[in-house]
Amino acid sequence: MQRYEYKVVPAPQKGTKAKGVKTPEGRFANSIEQLLNQMGKDGWEYQRAELLPSEERTGLTGSATNWRNVLVFRRAVEIEIDAASVATPAAEDEAPLAQPIPGPEEVKAPAPIAEEAKDPPLSLKGSEEETDPSEKSKE
Repeated sequence: MQRYEYKVVPAPQKGTKAKGVKTPEGRFANSIEQLLNQMGKDGWEYQRAELLPSEERTGLTGSATNWRNVLVFRRAVEIEIDAASVATPAAEDEAPLAQPIPGPEEVKAPAPIAEEAKDPPLSLKGSEEETDPSEKSKE
């Protein structure tokens, strides 16, 4: 299964000047083109543009939601597989067998408990208050 890593970058907000490009739309397209080409040189594949909300602080206690345009890129991640850990089956009909997991050489049972567990008291009251309430009324 192929795995990917993703990179999200802010979309340009202003156009860049270029020779022969005179309109604002052309300048904006030129800035997008430059960004896409630069990311492509680094191995990133363009996926999509997204408009996402961003909660930002305003003043001391306020907040506002600003909408941000971002560009999403991805590229394949090479998975390093140790050739020794992968068993190749002798025939195509055979499924690979489970491999043992290394562990301790000798397994020992836990030591027995030295003394018996003491049951908790049936009451949360202290020993002074364990007397019968009818005895206190006699005093």
